[in-house]
Amino acid sequence: MSRSTLRLAAALCLFVAAAGPALASDKPAGGAAVLSWTPDEQKWGYKHMEEINPTHVFKRGATVHALPMAQTQIDPKWTHDGKTWDTASYMAAMRTSGVLVLKDGKVILERYGLDRGPNDRWTSFSVAKSVTATLVGMAVKDGYIKSLDDPVTTYIPKLTGPGYAGVTVRQLITMTSGVKWNEDYTDPNSDVAKVGFSSDEAGVNPVVSYMRKLPREATPGTKFVYKTGETDLAGILVSSATGKTLSAYLSEKLWAPYGMEQDGIWMDDIAGHERGGCCISITLRDYARIGQFMLDGGKIDGKDVLPDGWVADATAAHVTLPPESGETGYGYFWWLMPGGYSAQGIFGQQIMIYPKERLVIAINSAWPRATGRDLWGAQAVFNEAIRAAAK
Repeated sequence: MSRSTLRLAAALCLFVAAAGPALASDKPAGGAAVLSWTPDEQKWGYKHMEEINPTHVFKRGATVHALPMAQTQIDPKWTHDGKTWDTASYMAAMRTSGVLVLKDGKVILERYGLDRGPNDRWTSFSVAKSVTATLVGMAVKDGYIKSLDDPVTTYIPKLTGPGYAGVTVRQLITMTSGVKWNEDYTDPNSDVAKVGFSSDEAGVNPVVSYMRKLPREATPGTKFVYKTGETDLAGILVSSATGKTLSAYLSEKLWAPYGMEQDGIWMDDIAGHERGGCCISITLRDYARIGQFMLDGGKIDGKDVLPDGWVADATAAHVTLPPESGETGYGYFWWLMPGGYSAQGIFGQQIMIYPKERLVIAINSAWPRATGRDLWGAQAVFNEAIRAAAK
């Protein structure tokens, strides 16, 4: 199964698990229906996820991290698939709701589409995974997580069973636990189709309840398998270690002190816990600020809020991927590409970071399909055109 298919299955599982009661007829249905929303439903629903699914709020602070406009703006032009493109034609064709590019912390390109403006939030889908991994690093820095080499069960004691015995936090956040997993959503009996949807164990988070029953298929640390459930476990681990909700910890450690522009929302699971693997909703400028925070080495006002070397370690190839996958490797819930690394979500959500070029590209979209090599390929060409224009 391709990695783009894996991401689609992962997101579908998350929305199945988050499905709530039927909504008024003038709103798109939640749950798995998100994958078959019409273009108009996407345009409205991606901006109003808090009206469709249960959520937590993470708060901004008293000040805003400025993103000044650069003196020189760019509008790249390129050729792809036999056509000549510019930013406007790309955004129209790819149903892009926002593109924002930072060079040395200054805005060199900012455009909006699909009736979206600078104050409108947009859902992240799996971009949230990279945020969850960053919260893991902050919990290490704060001493809540003593070591990435600690057993996961130290922080999630109810994750009993043979599958996760001896699995470390590091193996969890690189998806190399060795636990057997089926991510094929076309199979109604697959793990991704069932995890977190229900639980027959009172007092146990439904994700933990499901995951602790899984068997092991490989020695921990030896095999990469994309597992939606493990990103949710990482979120539960952070909450368990810190004694705080993910939203409260995100607000305390990043959103307020860094100076994010608006409050954000985070979608809950059926137990009322934020999904570590999916669906924060924030403004385009705040997507870009996440990228700038990483680009600047995880510092706020010159002070480290991540462990020494965390950003380099989190974006190193802990897993090597074949060239045909479109990525070169996988870090701590970050995808690696030539020259940079990326947080990615289906339907065209991306924060792309190029450290040597001091470049951040934030893109939100409402693609007609959740994923596909042609869609990601076109966006990759757009990113390369931006890189060339930004030199």
